[in-house]
Amino acid sequence: MNRTGLFIALLLALAIGLAFGIYPELDLKLAAVFYDATTKSFPLKLNTLAGIARDAAMWIAWAIAMPAILALVAKLLRPDRPLLISGRAIVFLLVTLALSAGVLTNLTFKSYWGRPRPVVVTQFNGPDQFVPWWDPRGSCGRNCSFFSGEGATAFWTYAPAALTPPAWRPLAYAAATLFGVTTSLLRMAFGGHFFTDVAAAGLVTFLVIWLAYAWIYRWPSTRLSDQRIDAAITRMAWPAYRFFQRRRGRDVGPKPSA
Repeated sequence: MNRTGLFIALLLALAIGLAFGIYPELDLKLAAVFYDATTKSFPLKLNTLAGIARDAAMWIAWAIAMPAILALVAKLLRPDRPLLISGRAIVFLLVTLALSAGVLTNLTFKSYWGRPRPVVVTQFNGPDQFVPWWDPRGSCGRNCSFFSGEGATAFWTYAPAALTPPAWRPLAYAAATLFGVTTSLLRMAFGGHFFTDVAAAGLVTFLVIWLAYAWIYRWPSTRLSDQRIDAAITRMAWPAYRFFQRRRGRDVGPKPSA
């Protein structure tokens, strides 16, 4: 998560945005690679193994996030005990996952950016008109094409990769890139997304992770500590913990001070 990575991501975003904005038909040409004009369908969409691979990709991503989720739940249930893993890691992983794969995709763009998916546009035997990535005025009403939620979830693996030991980090980044690209290609092959949908997912997710990493770990003015996060969760969870403990006949005392 250094400045070189940020520079490369911004250059890619500019290049892809301009190229596919000026020549939007590039999205259709790339989608056509996976389309069978004879059967008028995206054949891989019906492939059982491809479907399993798609589901497995999401299970893998959530399995990676699970230790952070369980550690947070354990702390909320027993705030008198220390966090099982680094507090900064919990915040970093869960905040970036929530933002990239949830808030920015499903709750923001996919709900208000009416771009139809490839499988439903007229060029691929569908009823809707194709629109370029920059045009939110498509006919899709909900769960639209721009940008890919599954792509964002897959590319979110850049976050745990950023927390690996420095010696392993290049390999972890390479694995996250391969995982994100493979998942994105599957979504394109199913007719679920255009290239710009999955490219935007990867680039937006990377930028979210880069900023969150800088905010939590790098910038002195905003840098967090594991101790502060542990104490903050303890104070937040203590009233409910004390309430349930008192019902069991055990008063654990007032909320701990900072």
